[in-house]
Amino acid sequence: MKRLTFLFCFQLACTLFAAEPDVTAKKAAGSTSAPDETERNIARLVGKMLERSHYSQTPFDDAVSSKFLDRYLDTLDGMHIHFLLSDLAEFEKYRTTLDDLTLKKGDTTPAQIIFARLLQRVEQRVTYSTNLLQSEKFDFKDNDRYNLDRKNAPYPKDMAEAQKIWRQHLRYEFLEEKLSAADASPNFKVREVQSDFQPKKKENPLKAPKVNPLDVQVPKKKEPEDISKKISGRYARLLKTLRELSHDEVFEIYLTSLAHVYDPHSDYMGRSQFENFNIQMKLSLFGIGAVLESIDGYCQIKELVPGPAQKSHQLHVKDKIVAVGQGEAEPVDIVDMKLSKAVDLIRGTKGTVVKLVVVPHDAADSSVRKAVSLVRDEIKLEDQEAKAKIMEFPAEKQKTFRVGVLDLNSFYEDMDNRGGAGEHKSTSADVSKILQKLNQEKVDGLIIDLRRNGGGSLNEAIKLTGLFIKKGPVVQTKDPDGSVIVESDTDTNILYAGPLVVLTSRFSASASEILAGALQDYGRALIVGDSSTHGKGTVQSLIQLAPVMTQNGLTFDYHPGALKPTIRKFYRASGSSTQLKGVIPDVILPSVNNYAEVGEASLDAPLIWDEISSAKYDKLNWVESYLPELRKRSERRVQTDKDFAYIREDIERFKKIIADKTVGLNEEQRRKEKTEQKESVEARKKERKGRKPVTEKIYEVTLKNFDLPGLQPVAKVEKVVEEDLDPTIEPEDKTPPVDTTLEETKRILADFVVLSENEPHAVTQAQGRQSK
Repeated sequence: MKRLTFLFCFQLACTLFAAEPDVTAKKAAGSTSAPDETERNIARLVGKMLERSHYSQTPFDDAVSSKFLDRYLDTLDGMHIHFLLSDLAEFEKYRTTLDDLTLKKGDTTPAQIIFARLLQRVEQRVTYSTNLLQSEKFDFKDNDRYNLDRKNAPYPKDMAEAQKIWRQHLRYEFLEEKLSAADASPNFKVREVQSDFQPKKKENPLKAPKVNPLDVQVPKKKEPEDISKKISGRYARLLKTLRELSHDEVFEIYLTSLAHVYDPHSDYMGRSQFENFNIQMKLSLFGIGAVLESIDGYCQIKELVPGPAQKSHQLHVKDKIVAVGQGEAEPVDIVDMKLSKAVDLIRGTKGTVVKLVVVPHDAADSSVRKAVSLVRDEIKLEDQEAKAKIMEFPAEKQKTFRVGVLDLNSFYEDMDNRGGAGEHKSTSADVSKILQKLNQEKVDGLIIDLRRNGGGSLNEAIKLTGLFIKKGPVVQTKDPDGSVIVESDTDTNILYAGPLVVLTSRFSASASEILAGALQDYGRALIVGDSSTHGKGTVQSLIQLAPVMTQNGLTFDYHPGALKPTIRKFYRASGSSTQLKGVIPDVILPSVNNYAEVGEASLDAPLIWDEISSAKYDKLNWVESYLPELRKRSERRVQTDKDFAYIREDIERFKKIIADKTVGLNEEQRRKEKTEQKESVEARKKERKGRKPVTEKIYEVTLKNFDLPGLQPVAKVEKVVEEDLDPTIEPEDKTPPVDTTLEETKRILADFVVLSENEPHAVTQAQGRQSK
């Protein structure tokens, strides 16, 4: 299927310029920053491919041109803090001309012109802010607030208004540092990175002494002067990062902005990014197992993959990393640092310790800092392998239940050994082995945990679904021309036929949504989890531009990179798309994720949800009759469970934060709120430690031990590194994490087992079949 996808896009791309006149013969006139011939050809090709290959089949016209301009401006200035209304008025001439400039001439000079203006405004802001730090003693006694969510805020109308915004943002930063540095430990400090920035005298509206970030050295206790130096260095780093962006990098940002007009998953990869992508695909990396992105100057966790970060249970998606330390050295502030440099600091030699200082995604106060120490390790394929646990616990009437929990972080497949000699490594083959072990151990039921599964091989999602149903359609895919392909499981064997629960979250995406949706459509499994899954129901194809340009007679002097357009949409067997809405569980549990801006709906310009005709399949209906009773029992427990009470408290606090979107600048009030929150956290820890021990036995089932006799008890969790840090920087929590959602899911499964014990559809578990 993947091969056909590439051929479809390649053949379409190869005809893009059949009727186009040769416009590359003459060298474009203009400034010295005018695009070269290769750049012009890339721009024209990407524009043509997006309008003709993208699923939406949207022409690159004046309407797209307008959105393109807005997207590029937002990409450069997402906080609407730099560009002035006079700048926007000047750029307005591009609003309905970017399509013609790109498609007809390959002219990308607007990218460089707009970026140059951004650089000018940032220089003005850095100069103003750096000097303001030296001339003004900030006071935080008033009850004013700062709007953190400026995405939809108007741009400043003139320089005076811009400086008011810059000053408020500076006061916000200063107070954050002051709050996080209170009662500082003598052994903790954050080191600054040196910079060559010097403020420009003509941009300084105040007669104040200058600060040279070269002199930044934060002493052990942070006084106001030390905070000023740290923030000055941060601003200098921001300017240095922008100045170091190459012409090619700006060009890549520009074309990526165009791709994102079509949908958030379509991308353009320039030569450097494409080369890095290939390196990452081929080499094993020594890091923490986190996918990072840059959001408004912060290094933010976008995704966790199996590795040290995920195993620690201390880091989460949307946590912001603000400082990185090596071993015993003090952490380096990385706010406004170029993402690639921040990543280089986090990566390192296998077995070494990296210290991260993060702002938790659900922090009650934005000044909260949390310290996490991780031992770098190789992110190996085996870390992503399917694994399971057998859990024995008392439930209804003190009966001991034995359930299997299958932990599946991705749908993997060895594409280089499909049908070749030797064993074909795949999710379905590995899960088959584990399920056979669970059958041998006579588990009462099975939970498939997809909460951290971001997707992977569609082929494996189909095969895995087939392990639990007799046969039939699993997923439908729709092409831009409206044609629909039904992908089915054709193997009539069932490897596991007992009670089944699929546990999902807002981070379950793509292929994991195919599995969950199919098992729900058939009535084969009970779906439990967050209010919905991620909602990514689209297919992308990575197309290298070099062969397409060669085919079309377009010259290039360096690697032109690659385009990754969205080319198809997923639909469930029932005909409902997984796009945008995702899969809605049968039993929804309380979660902060239900209110967070995560998932497809939180992204810009997602493709719409829609439906097509249902495929023909035979529903099993093994779940529907029990749903009312299962929901009633779960709701009763959730209402009285102490940990869910804590989650409800967190939800109410989080709802207030996202509803306000501002932060107070009154120091006394902020300190009071932080103290209250800290006391609340400590009270929870004390209450949990005082509980009676749970009589539960846990055994591991892995690909290394599944064929060994008996069961292997779970090894004890290793202690993490102790830190002597600032008391306001919360150290790693040494108490075992409470997985409230999994605990309730186990109880729901136990109810399901009891209710379905004597039903005729509870057939004997199927035997045989090592793989499908």
